[in-house]
Amino acid sequence: MAAPRVLHAPDPKRPGASRLPWIIQDGRRIRIGAAAELRRAYGRLLRDYRRTRFVVPCPGGALRLGERPFIMGILNITPDSFSDGGRYLEPRRAVAAGLAMREADILDVGGESSRPGAESVPAAEERRRVVPVIRALARRGRLVSIDTCKAEVAQAAFAAGARLLNDVSALGDPAMGRVAARAGVPVILMHMRGTPRTMQEEPVYGDVVAEIVEFFSERMGRALSAGISRDRILLDPGIGFGKRLEHNLEILRRLEEFRSLGRPIVLGTSRKSFIGLVLGRGVEERRDGTAATVAVGVLRGAAILRVHDVREMSDVARMADRLR
Repeated sequence: MAAPRVLHAPDPKRPGASRLPWIIQDGRRIRIGAAAELRRAYGRLLRDYRRTRFVVPCPGGALRLGERPFIMGILNITPDSFSDGGRYLEPRRAVAAGLAMREADILDVGGESSRPGAESVPAAEERRRVVPVIRALARRGRLVSIDTCKAEVAQAAFAAGARLLNDVSALGDPAMGRVAARAGVPVILMHMRGTPRTMQEEPVYGDVVAEIVEFFSERMGRALSAGISRDRILLDPGIGFGKRLEHNLEILRRLEEFRSLGRPIVLGTSRKSFIGLVLGRGVEERRDGTAATVAVGVLRGAAILRVHDVREMSDVARMADRLR
């Protein structure tokens, strides 16, 4: 059961006043009719906010998150990703790159770019890119996640040995929830406004963090309805996905607020354009800026950091964790 988000319905008979509060919980809108129920709702909210450690079941074992930061290494098998597009299209080269990320706890393999303006890739082509690499890495004992929003690709990836799902569409494919539930894998639900092709077309928010929290509540409800257990859900606020510079900075400043949902936070800031806007740096010169965001993420509760520069960001995360 997801932590509740408390809302107040306006009372049309008394301007400026409100009726009894409502909560949004696991995608459902529930009216609270008594003070005791309200206390219980806030109690659950506080309990979830205080939680720092999680045991996330996955095929063959479990992820024990919160004892230390986990590092997720990015392995893009695409010709057009914003940072490393085209480097690892040949499977042997991609496998070697994955094995070289020795400090990575998880290798996140993707066959479709999600950079702003990116076009969708046919599922067959995406499968062709990722399946051989996932199979080879899994056979070598690496923990692999599949970065896809297509149920067909996810199913093939799980058969090849992937044990996590990283879905930038947060179960946008109606079949994805059922596929993930059958596989018994942890699922990272990410917030995105629109699609990669359209997400940066005038993104507007009233309160970016509050709106993402409400989105997560709805998508957690969708996941539960599909049969995905709550203890397998992770949340990524989607830095750079349908957000302006000020939205990304606000999310990082208020990252702890997502802890109220009671699930592990995944943070992906690596080399992204908002860092370039702040520092005036090109993609290949954003490592130090990324390091600052990784440190802030660890100090504010992120359980998994998704990065390109695995060795360097592993050091940053370890040092920030000791300071925390």
